[in-house]
Amino acid sequence: MAPKTKSSASGISCWFKVIAVLVGVLTPIWYVLEQRLESFYVFDVDHLRDLQLRSLQVHGNDTRAVVNYIVDELSTRAASANHINHDEEWVFNNAGGAMGAMYIIHASITEYLIIFGTAVGTEGHTGRHTADDYFHILSGTQTAYVPGEYEPEVYPQGSVHHLRRGDVKQYKMPDSCFALEYARGWIPPMLFFGYADTFFSTLDFYTLWRTSYVTGREMIGNLLKSKF
Repeated sequence: MAPKTKSSASGISCWFKVIAVLVGVLTPIWYVLEQRLESFYVFDVDHLRDLQLRSLQVHGNDTRAVVNYIVDELSTRAASANHINHDEEWVFNNAGGAMGAMYIIHASITEYLIIFGTAVGTEGHTGRHTADDYFHILSGTQTAYVPGEYEPEVYPQGSVHHLRRGDVKQYKMPDSCFALEYARGWIPPMLFFGYADTFFSTLDFYTLWRTSYVTGREMIGNLLKSKF
């Protein structure tokens, strides 16, 4: 029995050494990339805010027309023209207990831009993420809650809910609500949150496959066009 115990201890020690080497190698790489994150972004926060307001001024409560207006302008803007997915490949999205649908306009290692929403309402956990999230309300209302408060945060049509990187909230879309959602930061770690409900709740593996296919296709395509 002694030799086996010694062998097991040696194996565990080896794994710790491998992990230590990986951390030692990857940490400085991550640090350098973190300092350059801003240079990798395709979209501008102020422009998206302005675009949200203009689209609502032009099309009001016609949400389909609002979405088309947004995608059309992003498709003609020099910085983002080659990074836009024009196919409205809507897929269900279950994350943090909430359910809705999304159309992925753009996905990369450092950003995603989607239309997310539901016509029947939903509620759940925002997740604690490695990216800032800007939720531009195109129709309906979203409410949010943080522990210790006695009143909800209320985000009506035309407003922006900014969930800062590392923060977490409970959120609710009481009725029909659609938003232009923009995340900037490190996107791959967010995928675990997006996949968890499939494995532990819905078991909707077809939707998981469709989401992975579209996200992976867009990420790889945009990586090849990026400044990395």
